[in-house]
Amino acid sequence: MELLQIFILAAVQGLTEFLPISSSAHLILAPGVLGYTDQGLAFDVAVHVGSLAAVVGYFRKEVILIGSDFFRSLSNPGAGSPDAKLGWMIILATIPVGLFGSLMKSLVEHDLRTPLVIAITTIGFGILLLISDKLGKRERNEYSITWLDALFIGLFQAIAIIPGTSRSGITMTAGLFLGLTRKAASRFSFLLSIPTIIMSGGLVTLDLIQSESGVDWYSLSIGALLSFITAYLCIHFFLQFIERIGMTPFVIYRLILGGLILFFLFM
Repeated sequence: MELLQIFILAAVQGLTEFLPISSSAHLILAPGVLGYTDQGLAFDVAVHVGSLAAVVGYFRKEVILIGSDFFRSLSNPGAGSPDAKLGWMIILATIPVGLFGSLMKSLVEHDLRTPLVIAITTIGFGILLLISDKLGKRERNEYSITWLDALFIGLFQAIAIIPGTSRSGITMTAGLFLGLTRKAASRFSFLLSIPTIIMSGGLVTLDLIQSESGVDWYSLSIGALLSFITAYLCIHFFLQFIERIGMTPFVIYRLILGGLILFFLFM
């Protein structure tokens, strides 16, 4: 892979993984728009590892607290802390995407990775994000999430296996509908991405192991590093400004992107 191609695709992954605009849509569309060949499974794994390292690194204090309190609660259920409870909610919210992802993997990979599907989901779920942002009460934090809330968010996240939906966007939408603040909905979405990226990356890694293609370690290393940097910066600035700017700019972007896809499909 050329260095410019590595830079563009890694930056696209790092930025769009955590913005509510769909990383899968951009990674599917980018090679075709820019005239690149498909980046391959190995590169997808590398940039996902970079994104995972970014979210774990950014929330390292929370991850340590949630992890330690969660495992402590296993031996002493009566001593559960808010962080332990949040850990349980993250696990519960992860279950639906694991089930639906394994059941619908073939359908998603072969039938739903089309520009028309991406255009429809980009526009449709963008509008839903706007509705949740306008109607949500925005008065709860992530520690107030109940098991019913977690299941609701998890079911929404399962929809994100359809390209163009946006995993972060759909989980933020669910959180806003439940009355979470924009920042709380975003933080829970980002923490929820950790087990989700591990699972999705694991599936792609299995596919990679079963394939017999060579591995370009230089490209993978550069891609992972660039994905880490862009994802880390994306998380930081998104959380800094989301309460002030709201979801409207991302919705507008989604509508423009979906509209352009439809225009070029049917022109």
